[in-house]
Amino acid sequence: MRRTRKIVPLALLALAVAACAPSTGPDAPSSATRAEQPLPGPSIDASLDLDALVAAAKKEGGLLVYDSSGDIEEVAKAFTAKYGIPMEGVKSDTPQTAEKMTREHAAGNVTIDAAMYEDGGVLVGQLIPQGVAQTWVPADLKDQIPAENQNPLLALSKATVFAYNTKLSPGGCPIKNVWDLTEPQWAGKLVMQDPLGKPTVLSFFTQLDAHGNQALEQAYQAKYGKPLQTEEKSAAYEWVKRISANKPVLTGSDEDISAAVGAPNATDKKIGFMSISKFRNNEDKGYAQATCEGMTPFVGFSYPKYVAIAAKSKHPNAAKLYVHFIMTEEGVKHEIGEGGVSGNSTVKPLVTPEGLSDWKGQLFHTDPAGLLGDLRNRQTVSDFWRVNHG
Repeated sequence: MRRTRKIVPLALLALAVAACAPSTGPDAPSSATRAEQPLPGPSIDASLDLDALVAAAKKEGGLLVYDSSGDIEEVAKAFTAKYGIPMEGVKSDTPQTAEKMTREHAAGNVTIDAAMYEDGGVLVGQLIPQGVAQTWVPADLKDQIPAENQNPLLALSKATVFAYNTKLSPGGCPIKNVWDLTEPQWAGKLVMQDPLGKPTVLSFFTQLDAHGNQALEQAYQAKYGKPLQTEEKSAAYEWVKRISANKPVLTGSDEDISAAVGAPNATDKKIGFMSISKFRNNEDKGYAQATCEGMTPFVGFSYPKYVAIAAKSKHPNAAKLYVHFIMTEEGVKHEIGEGGVSGNSTVKPLVTPEGLSDWKGQLFHTDPAGLLGDLRNRQTVSDFWRVNHG
């Protein structure tokens, strides 16, 4: 039975992180200054001996890893089966994980050994610069991990897509353009996670503004036959305004979105903006859902999931062994599940979700270079969404 976890508002998280910052004296740099400083380089044990690492990890006992996905429980089972080291995987929202790790670090009482982060902005802008978390790259896998994936260490990329009920719309997705969702006939029919509690969605909005405006303008022209006219700062902000004003149904989980869209008893055509991990419900629960293939200019967005070690972990070798495990096909396959791409270039995608056959071409992709910009602009886009959604 899954427990419902309380979503920590991002504004409260920011206050908590600031309150728990390890350096607060008169000469301490501000959070903004720290975010501008170069990210500390990853730790790499040049003489890594995997057998020796396993032996050292076994002496430390078990370890605890937090992740926003329940898939971490399967990863934990596989890790324990392989190495004989007890591992507990806990599903926790990313903001909650970041706050807990920050408080544990400040108190010197660390229980979380490693974590999977979907919120790259908080990771590179706060947790790593403040010394709460650190990046460790396995030396024996370094050549298999592209340089752009090493700092912070990208474990995998997942995707959130627009999905529909294939039984209710047997001819294909009823929307063909992202601007369709701003029209009156789709008012209240888009189901998505509340962006104010979902960092990946906020990052998607800020990234759209950073490098997606041209595509949105072209999609608008294709639909309406005229250029977009807006009083907002960009096409991205205009689209976000219209989406939010069209009263989407907001939930706290992708599972709720999947149920609203694809459940066997569904009678109302809805579009879900949800993680592709929920496509497993087609097989597990008899749902009927697929990606809105052919949607202009994208069918959804990809987002990175990073792995980091708690700087004060009481089981540092076990944490390193976990990082090594998740950077291999044997470990990451449980996270990739219904679709995804490993940060290790030698691991090929294992599953292609229905309607998502071209990962590179169909999705809007998060630019890792823009993670700090996501963090800086988060409050602005949060307030913008809040005002327009009412």
